[in-house]
Amino acid sequence: MTHALEKYFVPEPSIYPIFGSVALLLFGAGAVMWLHGIGPGPLVLFAGVAILVYMLFGWFGQVVRESEAGLYGKRVDKSFRWSMGWFIFSEVMFFAAFFGALFYVRVLSVPWLASGDNEALLWEGFTQAWPSAGPNPHADPFTPMGAWGIPALNTLILLTSGATLTWAHYALLRGDRARLKLGLFLTILLGVIFLGFQVYEYFHAYADLNLRLDSGIYGSTFFLLTGFHGLHVTIGAIMLTVMLFRTMAGHFQPDNHFAFEATAWYWHFVDVVWLMLFVVVYWL
Repeated sequence: MTHALEKYFVPEPSIYPIFGSVALLLFGAGAVMWLHGIGPGPLVLFAGVAILVYMLFGWFGQVVRESEAGLYGKRVDKSFRWSMGWFIFSEVMFFAAFFGALFYVRVLSVPWLASGDNEALLWEGFTQAWPSAGPNPHADPFTPMGAWGIPALNTLILLTSGATLTWAHYALLRGDRARLKLGLFLTILLGVIFLGFQVYEYFHAYADLNLRLDSGIYGSTFFLLTGFHGLHVTIGAIMLTVMLFRTMAGHFQPDNHFAFEATAWYWHFVDVVWLMLFVVVYWL
């Protein structure tokens, strides 16, 4: 007995990649112009952002409509899963670069600058200590951010959000849409609370601790790691909000809900990165 092969869906040619390319060109050019004080820089940057948002709404909306129309089969679903997996892997490598830079500074550069002739020739009086403002002997003194307080509270918040999202996923698998919506709402709320506390932490760092982005190597690594993580939390919260709206529109079935799964993968990845960040940046 033979079975017909499943037809692989091939989408029509799309203009959205062109919009994406133009958006990224304007975004990058506008950012460079803004940093160098060239007049139209901010307008060019925000024009790029606007076009990028338009592209995202249009392209993802088209994918959602095709999915809800039943055009995707198991082979397309497998392609989506591989694509999301490689995307998250690229994000792992992105953060690995910053964690690697922090490791290099703390374990290799700082001890090397304080050893032997290097201390006398390169930076007289430099001592091996972390946090360090070096190499900047004229940096203003600052107080490092402690682990216990808002960072520990934010860790609890993100771990709880992972639990509420898993609860929502199990509700979806059981067909319990009321708990699915509640779990998604709670996860989004916890993500927003996390971001609110992080904004407060940044104000506290600048106003009370004199800890700024230009506070030497400690300040730059601290704000780069926590700032990019906050950006990823923001993106994850937007993705979860879209999942909530789609749930309210009646989308997703217990046996067909990859968009929800992909968003859950991304959110759990963000949780894991924060745990590493809390230990390495705040605690140690």
